[in-house]
Amino acid sequence: MHNFKIITDTTADLPMSYIEENHIGLMYLNCIIEEKIYGKDNMNELDLKNFYKGMREGKMPTTSQINPEEAKEAFEDYIKTDKEILCLAFSSGLSGSYNSMRIAAEEIMDEHPECNIKVIDSLCASLGEGLFVYQAVTQRKKGKTLDETAKWLTEHIQNFVHVFTVDDLFHLYRGGRVSKTSAVIGTVAGIKPVLHVDHEGHLIPIMKKRGRKKALNCLVDYMEEKQGRFLEENKEGIVLISHSDALEDAEYVRDEIKKRFGVKNFMINMIGPVIGSHTGTGTVALFFMGESR
Repeated sequence: MHNFKIITDTTADLPMSYIEENHIGLMYLNCIIEEKIYGKDNMNELDLKNFYKGMREGKMPTTSQINPEEAKEAFEDYIKTDKEILCLAFSSGLSGSYNSMRIAAEEIMDEHPECNIKVIDSLCASLGEGLFVYQAVTQRKKGKTLDETAKWLTEHIQNFVHVFTVDDLFHLYRGGRVSKTSAVIGTVAGIKPVLHVDHEGHLIPIMKKRGRKKALNCLVDYMEEKQGRFLEENKEGIVLISHSDALEDAEYVRDEIKKRFGVKNFMINMIGPVIGSHTGTGTVALFFMGESR
């Protein structure tokens, strides 16, 4: 097996057990709550149940992207033991972190010509980015080189499908992720917005449903529409679901997918504080391989 290092950032929302099992490196975006910064040194102090409880009570966390200096410092740590690095970044449509990583990687390779660092803009978010990492790990397990794995990912980048529903769009509007016009949808009683991540990595509202259950079923309908030739791959591979303190709803979506498509393997994880600061509570997001986003 080719032993290149895979690095991603904390917006991938992968379980720490998976990160550790597959020796994945992490770069940290910061979450700021009441002027306290949570990042590389103390992110594990944040209890997500309490984090979302605080949001329900009116706390408004903010976030900050990775800057080039932070990215360079992280790369310098990793190249002490790994000269080949594949870095899979949060969508450039949602953050400047990818650009910071790219700049830092170029500087490191100028200073250390023996290193090969390839940074890919995943155009993904949350466990969509996690699925991007999962597929990279799978390619590495198959014995693919760094360059072969990067080629596979870039060739399939539009096959990573995201679809999710939020209770309302206020938090996404406040963070500049959707327009004010789109956010109005989320203020109408009983209307639940459904969004996806488009081919440029932006969050786009695609429909609205009256009632939570209809919105959750819509996620599964979208999977039926989009997966196409990837039906068997999803059935034998894995489907990922993330949620912001809405486990029962995430499990409902899982059970519907099991019934309708025969999928056996799932990864369900809570949305971390950086993504959760922008989605708010009650978000359920579904990620799978499909014909197109």
